[in-house]
This record gives sequence, structure tokens and C-alpha cells, in this order.
Amino acid sequence: MYIVAIAWLYVVFMMSITERTPIAGLMTFLLYGVLPLSIILYLMDTPRRKRNRQTAQKLRTAAAAEIASDSPVVAADPGGNEPR
Repeated sequence: MYIVAIAWLYVVFMMSITERTPIAGLMTFLLYGVLPLSIILYLMDTPRRKRNRQTAQKLRTAAAAEIASDSPVVAADPGGNEPR
């Protein structure tokens, strides 16, 4: 995925250096390269972010269950004797 992004930025950079003015070159680079590429990479990375979020939620749930099961349970003395 990243090799295609690098290649696209290279092509857009070559387009931008052939513009007449530096401002036109900068706008070409930003509007043809950086902006569309950032949107595409964000959308293509969505499944990984979703998996990471689900994994983190599972780990938090497991940790909370472990903490709840490790807490000491104070049972009442069947003889009715209180500890001194």
C-alpha cells in the first residue's frame, strides 16, 4: 500500500515542478497529491483500526473480569463468631 502512495507522490511532485510558478506547483502537489492520498490511506486503514479497537475492548473486558474474580470474597462465619 505504501509503495503505491510513494509512487503517486513522486508523480505528483514531478507534475508540480513543471508548473510555471511556485504557488501553482505547491497547489498542484497539495490538491493532486497530499489531499487525495491522505483520504485514500485513511479509508484503506479503517479495517485495521476497527480490529485494533475490538482487540482493545476484548482486553479491557478480560482484565475487568479478571479483577472481579480476584477480589477477595468475605464469607460469613457459619458459627456466627466474629473475628477479633
